[in-house]
Amino acid sequence: MKFVPVLALSAALLISGCASVDMASKADSAQAKAFAPPSAGKAGVYVYRDSFVGRALKKDIWIDGKCIGESAPDVFFYAEVDGGKKHQLDTESEFSPNTLELMFDAGKQYFIRQYIKLGVFVGGAGLEQMPEAEGKAAVAKLEMAKPGKCNGAR
Repeated sequence: MKFVPVLALSAALLISGCASVDMASKADSAQAKAFAPPSAGKAGVYVYRDSFVGRALKKDIWIDGKCIGESAPDVFFYAEVDGGKKHQLDTESEFSPNTLELMFDAGKQYFIRQYIKLGVFVGGAGLEQMPEAEGKAAVAKLEMAKPGKCNGAR
């Protein structure tokens, strides 16, 4: 019976509150939202978080073992990776990282949505590739976070 209030409080914290991270300049955010083609030989990767659940949580995002940033609600990151090869994207979950492996073609842009899911003790995060049109529409409504600061180590 003592577990029920703790569970209810945990669920309320996941839904309420709002985590924050350091943000990129408005100019950098606007430039990224212009969706210009990536550099020669590269693929553009937008990783964004637009879900309502877990607004009080921050979750690390990694590409090929390199931190691209710590997410918060309503933010996105932009990174360029080598085209023509498979890349691994990771995010924190409650007990272990959640991984998504994708082949990225040079000259193309990819949109990866990070979503928060309820956990036993804290919320976890997952990643899913989104269609380009849907990803662009979502990113256009968000602001870019500063890259490169993660809380955990890989």
